[in-house]
Amino acid sequence: MSEANNGRNSSIPRGYHPEDTKARKEWVKKYANIDLDDNLRDESVDLKGIIENHVGFLNLPMAVVGPLLLDGKYAQGEFCVPICTVEGTLAMSMNRGMYATRASGGIRVRHVRQEISRAPFFTFPDIDKATRFNSWIDDHLGEIRDVAESTTNHGKLLRIEIYNISKYVVLDFIFSTANAAGQNMVTIATKAACEYIKNETSFHYLLDSNFASDKKASAKTILKGRGHYVVAETVLTSQVLKRILNTAAKDFRAMQEFGPYASSFAGNQGIQLHISNALTAIYLATGQDVACVAENSLGYTQIKGFNDGTDLHVSLTTPSLTVGTVGGGTRLKQQRQNLEMLGCTQGKDSSKKFAEIICASSLCLEISLLSAIISGDWESAHAKYGRR
Repeated sequence: MSEANNGRNSSIPRGYHPEDTKARKEWVKKYANIDLDDNLRDESVDLKGIIENHVGFLNLPMAVVGPLLLDGKYAQGEFCVPICTVEGTLAMSMNRGMYATRASGGIRVRHVRQEISRAPFFTFPDIDKATRFNSWIDDHLGEIRDVAESTTNHGKLLRIEIYNISKYVVLDFIFSTANAAGQNMVTIATKAACEYIKNETSFHYLLDSNFASDKKASAKTILKGRGHYVVAETVLTSQVLKRILNTAAKDFRAMQEFGPYASSFAGNQGIQLHISNALTAIYLATGQDVACVAENSLGYTQIKGFNDGTDLHVSLTTPSLTVGTVGGGTRLKQQRQNLEMLGCTQGKDSSKKFAEIICASSLCLEISLLSAIISGDWESAHAKYGRR
């Protein structure tokens, strides 16, 4: 992965004074070719579909971090990443992780798949009728697909997974939703399909069984994924570990050996430190449904010695990133501007590109916190940056 940046200064100006904020905006303009305007306001009449009972706007501080160097299937090159947070040290920490990975040659990231579901359940008088219903669904899948897809221009019904539970049948309708996060899309499409099934079979249903695990952490989401499934990896060189992260590869051994056991012992879903911090910060800045962090923070961070143990291989698996680049809060002007900064507002794969950027950014934050814990800098960093 190339580290060339066409002569641009890759160091984001620091400081808390107005002139420092101005300098950072100028840096973004030069680096990302975006003239940041934080005075953008949306008209009340444009908020239909986003919020009801609107009374005003709540300001949140926004930062930029980067550059993030990626070799992705969809995200290629360097990115300036916008985040919103009120947690001191988060921006500095994510920026340090991006600096370290860039100095080591960048992050390789791969989008695996995009699937999101809605899981209604049908009720039956006995298990015989319930199990015979399975065959009816299989035999009429084509007609069901046609009805579901008639409600959307972009959604595609990939399959229906059938689960028999006592005298109930859960139908997990699994869709691809193009550049939309797709929760509303799949709900509307599934409703139409279920009405067709009900009219043809006379069996009754409820539109949601809670099996889809929408906005909830679950083992199903870990195994099946929900939204975008993305994996990222990087190899931190011994020089970078020492110079930027104040560690060495051998220092990670205790966390590498015991961390997964402690997570399992506590009953944690996923094995990672705090990717929810990265997800929330990026979601707020880009108009995502922030409640999805409840299911999206099911990540798996893995660390392992590399090159005879002198370097460190770090990877992050995120099976669930329920994000989009169209619809919902992405229509808001400032959030749309931030998606433009990332180059994620055009093209049929913009949401996949966006998901790769999110996964890689989360990996950077994981690397920085891991290093801070191991080097003993965690508390001092919060004492310095986490207080006024």
